[in-house]
Amino acid sequence: MIEIAKVVVAVFILLGSLVCLTASFGTLRLPDMYTRSHAASKGSTLGVNMVLLGVFFFLWFITGELSAKILLGIFFIFMTSPIGGHLICRAAYNSGVKLDEKSVQDDYKGIRNFVIKRKEDSYL
Repeated sequence: MIEIAKVVVAVFILLGSLVCLTASFGTLRLPDMYTRSHAASKGSTLGVNMVLLGVFFFLWFITGELSAKILLGIFFIFMTSPIGGHLICRAAYNSGVKLDEKSVQDDYKGIRNFVIKRKEDSYL
């Protein structure tokens, strides 16, 4: 049973580190700020959570401890990393950072102009 637990722990930690490595390549190689932010936030969320799950299972299976701190870490990374990435991209879009020329469509363009128009109308 101990050997199976060690294999499960090793698989989670190795997969998490590979996902983080892939996310770092995506951050370096993708063309614009929005796709880079997507790779960084989604890849780090999945990768770090898998590593933390590996550590949680190690503590649970090998030492017999249940760590609430690790579970809270998983929860907070799962909640804050995608939200932070979204807010950074939204701030970049609102300050005028252009999409790559290979981008197919800009779904936020019409909504942004409508919101700005509504705010201007409310000030009058």
